[in-house]
Amino acid sequence: MIHTSEAKRVLETALICSQQALSVREMRTLFNDAVGADTLKELLQEIALEWTSKGVELVLVASGWRFQSRPEMREFLDRLHPEKPPRYTRATLETLAIIAYRQPVTRGDMEDIRGVTINSLLIKQLEDRGWVEVIGHREAVGRPALFATTKQFLDDLGLTSLDQLPAINHPGAQAADALDPFMEAIAPSLEDSGQPVAEAPQEDTEEAQLSMDLPMTPPISRSESFGNE
Repeated sequence: MIHTSEAKRVLETALICSQQALSVREMRTLFNDAVGADTLKELLQEIALEWTSKGVELVLVASGWRFQSRPEMREFLDRLHPEKPPRYTRATLETLAIIAYRQPVTRGDMEDIRGVTINSLLIKQLEDRGWVEVIGHREAVGRPALFATTKQFLDDLGLTSLDQLPAINHPGAQAADALDPFMEAIAPSLEDSGQPVAEAPQEDTEEAQLSMDLPMTPPISRSESFGNE
């Protein structure tokens, strides 16, 4: 039976060296399943407490556990990578909002809610970013694809489930009406996860420049953390 201190040492090493969050199931393989899931969770909580005074923290996100830099460290770490992240259009973020809050939805659903035709490249951009995916097809004419958000979307926001998404004031209203609450609500979550956020522009057109900056890399890059994503 492995000693508790040695098990914690193994867990810390694995989490620090991992390029992505590790699930409890994956961490059990480190010990050939000799350490139970409940014991692992207790050890992870102890490790998290031991790192409370450090500039990095152990957190639980949708896909598992990872070390990441604390939000207050962002100001200093950004000096290592001063380049600005790619920006998304308001139309892209509006579409993401619809998927996040109304999933699963088809492209037709999104177009009905937004009141405009959605460019297929816009959805592909969200798919390439790893934020949305096709989870099935609706049993209707043409069997349109059903889109939903991914674990990567939650990971990038530092969330464990969709239930943690900021609430919108009028969940039954058209998504066009829910856009502003979404934009206002999502900004704090991005700030908490260490992602830079820009003020939303006043323009409300397809060509409007972006309402917020969203990086093409995970919220805490490897250079900014000890081996999360």
